[in-house]
Amino acid sequence: MRILLSVLLLLLFVPSWSGDERLALLPAKAEMAAHRVTLDWRDPARVKLGGLTFLGGVYLTGPKPAFGGFSAMTVESDRFTLLSDGGNIVSFRMGRDWQVRAPRFAELPDGPGRGWHKSERDSESLTRDPATGQLWVGFERANQIWRYAPGFARAEAHAAPPAMAEWPENGGAEAMVRLRDGSFIVLSESEDGDARGTRRGLWFAGDPVREPRRGFAFSYRPPRGFKPTDIAELPDGRLVVLNRKASLREAFTAVVTIVDRESVGAGRIATGREIARFAAPVVHDNFEAVAVTQEGDETILWIASDDNQWRLQRSLLLKFRLEA
Repeated sequence: MRILLSVLLLLLFVPSWSGDERLALLPAKAEMAAHRVTLDWRDPARVKLGGLTFLGGVYLTGPKPAFGGFSAMTVESDRFTLLSDGGNIVSFRMGRDWQVRAPRFAELPDGPGRGWHKSERDSESLTRDPATGQLWVGFERANQIWRYAPGFARAEAHAAPPAMAEWPENGGAEAMVRLRDGSFIVLSESEDGDARGTRRGLWFAGDPVREPRRGFAFSYRPPRGFKPTDIAELPDGRLVVLNRKASLREAFTAVVTIVDRESVGAGRIATGREIARFAAPVVHDNFEAVAVTQEGDETILWIASDDNQWRLQRSLLLKFRLEA
């Protein structure tokens, strides 16, 4: 009885964890809102930004502290799925009225480690097979890629590609895309490429989870001072890369570049052509996610930001028509 009483007292009065606080998770009840934004606060009628035409945008709000931190996304028709760098999933529908409908909150069902700390769910990139609905997530720190069943119903398999083993702890698979031919491209945010000012890229001939050794390395040259944060494939096969820079003077700025698919080859350096730059007075933040959709003959770019779950930043979701 003394032993049993001691155990009960420990359970009642001793916290279950005395180390770091657990990763914040979203509540079961999904509630969020969208608030309209303009491209240029000084000129609300402005819509042109380089090779892009602004079609509208919002910033998203939801329950803190878990809401936000979005580092990757997919868009299928009017269904948006945003993945945070802590493994939280926010999905919703949104039409031309920019109102959020049918929101859902969830978290990744599995991943590196136990999932107690944010470092164990540092999910930075996301891509999807439109035919099967399967999803792939790239994790920094662990330098792993995980494949999930449609809707993130369960984790199916994962791999730690040898070519990513030595990538920096905070500069792993920052950007990832599954191309229509079934191959994958992964870009590191911080791992140096073969020339000064470049970043390491990997091309996988197929599913990197199934065949993590089948492919080649190349280099990507972002605009000077910038780092790649996401990548997507355009309908014509070109690649669109979102690049970000952080500085004390300008805070966060971003550049969108277009890369010809033919420039991605073993040992080559792929250089993007700048088509748009986000800096004051244009709306700008910590842009980390890009997705491509089509509306008739128009190619649409969606760009989202990671607010770092800080009150001075916003979770932006912007829509553009590609003109370049």
